[in-house]
Amino acid sequence: MIEPRAAERPHTWHRPTGDVADPYAWLRDRDDEATIDYLEAENAYADAWFAEHQGLLDTVFGEIKSRVQETDEAAPVPFGPWFYTARTVEGQSYPIHCRGRSAETATEQVMLDQNAEAEGHEFFDLGAFEVSHDHHRLAWSADVTGAEHYTLRIRDLESGVDLVDVIEDSTWAGVAWSADGSYLFYVMPDEQERPYRVMRHRVGTPQHDDVEVYRDDDERFFVGIGGTRSGEWIVIQSGSKLSSESLLIRADDPTAVPSLVRPRVADMEYHVDHWGDRFVILTNDEAVDFRVMEAPLDRPGEWTELVGHEPGRRITGIEPFAEILALHEWRTAQPQVRIVERSGAQRVLAIDPEPHDVEFGPNEEWDTTVIRLTHQSLTTPARVIDLDVSTGDVTVVKETPTPNVDLDAYVSRRMWATADDDTEVPVDIVFHVDTQLDGTAPCCIYAYGSYEASMPPWFSVARLSLLDRGVVFALAHPRGGGELGRQWYLDGKLLAKRNTFTDTLAVRDHLV
Repeated sequence: MIEPRAAERPHTWHRPTGDVADPYAWLRDRDDEATIDYLEAENAYADAWFAEHQGLLDTVFGEIKSRVQETDEAAPVPFGPWFYTARTVEGQSYPIHCRGRSAETATEQVMLDQNAEAEGHEFFDLGAFEVSHDHHRLAWSADVTGAEHYTLRIRDLESGVDLVDVIEDSTWAGVAWSADGSYLFYVMPDEQERPYRVMRHRVGTPQHDDVEVYRDDDERFFVGIGGTRSGEWIVIQSGSKLSSESLLIRADDPTAVPSLVRPRVADMEYHVDHWGDRFVILTNDEAVDFRVMEAPLDRPGEWTELVGHEPGRRITGIEPFAEILALHEWRTAQPQVRIVERSGAQRVLAIDPEPHDVEFGPNEEWDTTVIRLTHQSLTTPARVIDLDVSTGDVTVVKETPTPNVDLDAYVSRRMWATADDDTEVPVDIVFHVDTQLDGTAPCCIYAYGSYEASMPPWFSVARLSLLDRGVVFALAHPRGGGELGRQWYLDGKLLAKRNTFTDTLAVRDHLV
């Protein structure tokens, strides 16, 4: 079969930086019959190619499927008097959300079966899933059209029946309960589908009685809502690509007017949480890689520094507990968790000496020294661990089952490539123990390098089929990502975007 070729048609884009010739601009018109004909020809060519390799496709598909345990249960999460989990069943498309009075009985009560809710719909996406503080009600929403318009419902968890409350046209931007579960806050979209308007719903009343709490008519800003880790405050967040602002409502005073923490300022972002007798604020104010501030409860806009700025150490998240503050950060292209005591003492948790990913798990308990984390690497399947910061003890709560896999057959390591401007670019590689790194093995290089997205090493059962055939997999971290701090991102965007590509080429040349 002859490979299709797109026709070239003269076209020039007139830009402030100069004219650009684009002979394929005509393909932008998706309704053009010529565009449709070309895409159909490409699809037919691909189908013909894959048909010739159907045997290999079936083999690889069988390999991947054999490494996945479809019937499984997530690690139970302690939350108040309950343990919450989700389980999957072979042959079913969606998880089933459950709870029980102990970790061993966490699947006892079914809260929400997504398979049952999806029945009769060609599309189903779960949006909100938020249990009230008293554990009596569940706020859940679903989009059944694919248009990201979610219908929000409230389920009585004792009877398992949804209440009469039906809230149409909510968004994916979060929900928040009042302390007593009598009010639910949610976000509505504008005509451009931008979350912009926070509403307060009193349980048991019709939607037309809901009250507007906040709105942001600036089209650059997206509005979200959630609760603090302590459960004592509701936070409204409005953010753009470059700035943000937060407003606070006490969860036990849901009808109060939201109080602004600090007004938005160009190029300044901040995120607020509650830590007992104070607020903690993650911000890039005078700190390109972010720092942590603290403020009195009665004066949340008066900040003093708690954790200072360190160039190249990008703080990406904070999780307050009763007596400790956990920070998630990236340093030297490696995620890590830092613990801050109320005394100000700090330490980094030792998780894994090899390149790996570590993230905060679902932490619902407040007065505890045990932090739940998720960990994985290029050679280690995702696992859930509980780490007691007071003793250093680590408990593996859940390991992702990988049947028919010998994990000892794979090796990973960190390497550094030198770019054409002498910048050192990190790259993580993984390969089968029998593969020789002498330049003869094929290599698959994955690189992203955009939007300040950091790419941690992750485990993939599908990737093993490549490694078993002698392919080396390389995860490059070019500029434009966030792995080495915000400057790493800035050095790979706009007029510096070229660095993303030259960094990737440098990784290629280094591996060859």
